[in-house]
Amino acid sequence: MTVTRQDFEDAVAQYWGARSTQNDLSAIKDAVGAGTAGSVRGGKHFDGIAGLIAKFFLDAGYPKESIRVDKNLELPGYYRPLKKWDIVVAHKGTLVAAFELKALGGPSFGNNYNNRVEEALGSAVDLRRAALAELYPGSQPWLGYFFIMEDHPKSRSAVRLASKLAFPPEAIWQGTSYQDRFAIFCKRLMDERLYDTACYITSSKADTSPGEPEESLDWRHFSAAITGRLAELKALSIP
Repeated sequence: MTVTRQDFEDAVAQYWGARSTQNDLSAIKDAVGAGTAGSVRGGKHFDGIAGLIAKFFLDAGYPKESIRVDKNLELPGYYRPLKKWDIVVAHKGTLVAAFELKALGGPSFGNNYNNRVEEALGSAVDLRRAALAELYPGSQPWLGYFFIMEDHPKSRSAVRLASKLAFPPEAIWQGTSYQDRFAIFCKRLMDERLYDTACYITSSKADTSPGEPEESLDWRHFSAAITGRLAELKALSIP
């Protein structure tokens, strides 16, 4: 059974604890297998989304032992020995896909905003450089980024930029909220091909329905990119 839009919305609702893992989401986690569908970093909030992403690969014929969703998924870097990723699919010497699952919540959005930007950049640059150093045989590694921004008045409000700077920031940042900034950031991650796909949504516990501020970063494009990766590797007889 294919991944549906309802599966996606259920997984986002589960992130907020608004819906338990039932029906299809429960089956997804069970199919991945005991010991591989444990909590991702940051607790169990992302379990439904991790299971949903894993389902694409299960449905494509990857064995459950090739799909890892747990706390200890370390991949080689270039600027450091190892880096943890939230979902890793590896099969017959090829890093089929690796995903980062991150979120930013309030009420103090500024405290972790720069951390989230630096984490995403660092993870991608490190692994891409490691691939150039031939640490990943087989097909070129494929990277995905999934981000939830809490929908909150403070994430929707324009953030004041510091004044009297030695060098002014790019004009695109003027008058932007944290929600706006992450849309720009994720688009640029894709433009620079640091990640092969990115999904950026807004949501809240009060209203779990996912908002998709930027069409190119919506669930439809994200899932289509995963499907495209699977088709590419199938043509290479993987799995």
